[in-house]
Amino acid sequence: MKQIMDFQRDNKALEDLNLALNDDGALAAYKAPYDNYRPALLPRVLGNFLVWCGNFVYGEEPSYLKFRAVEVIARVPYHAWSSAAYTLLTLFYSDEQKALRLSGVARYARVAQDNETMHVVVISKLAHAEVHAGFLRHSCIPVFFSFMYFWVSYILYMMNPRYSYELNYLFESHAFEQYSRFLEEKGEELKKKPVNSEFLEWYGRHPRSQYEFFLSVRNDELIHRNTSIKEIGGE
Repeated sequence: MKQIMDFQRDNKALEDLNLALNDDGALAAYKAPYDNYRPALLPRVLGNFLVWCGNFVYGEEPSYLKFRAVEVIARVPYHAWSSAAYTLLTLFYSDEQKALRLSGVARYARVAQDNETMHVVVISKLAHAEVHAGFLRHSCIPVFFSFMYFWVSYILYMMNPRYSYELNYLFESHAFEQYSRFLEEKGEELKKKPVNSEFLEWYGRHPRSQYEFFLSVRNDELIHRNTSIKEIGGE
């Protein structure tokens, strides 16, 4: 029961922060401390390659179908961290302090995975209503990228957790920029479009329009970006 209560508390804290970031001043203040963070060379090379591949396959312009692919892939690092933490807990269960840190990583990863799953389920429904998606490009390729990204994130975490966190920082930074651009370019149109989703209701988020939904997703990506760097200090 305590684990369920802790999970609900963590999720509520993230939802409260998400709502607060709808204010431009709060968003700028939360974003600024990590805007100029410079990851190590290896995460930068991998991150730039990942973003380049995404832009090559789905284009540089933000779109429903590009977001669906992004969100399929975005869930992966949190799953990788949870799996890596489980592996390390098996090896270091007698070190109580290390076990506590790893358990904290696993708990956050579960919350983040649920959040990203909500993104991909809802965006997939919205994309289906907006445009036809080819099976190879919009189903097979994201799954392939996810498989590769999982093992890259897992291996990096086992080598040095900082590298895996920094790679996620770069991916989430790109996602945040894409959603921000989408809101700027399509904002008025999105405000007129409803969003109806049983999964969104189950998750506990209640946007009144697609604009509010994508605004909340943008905020989520920024939270994930910042948390990736904050986690480095916990290792």
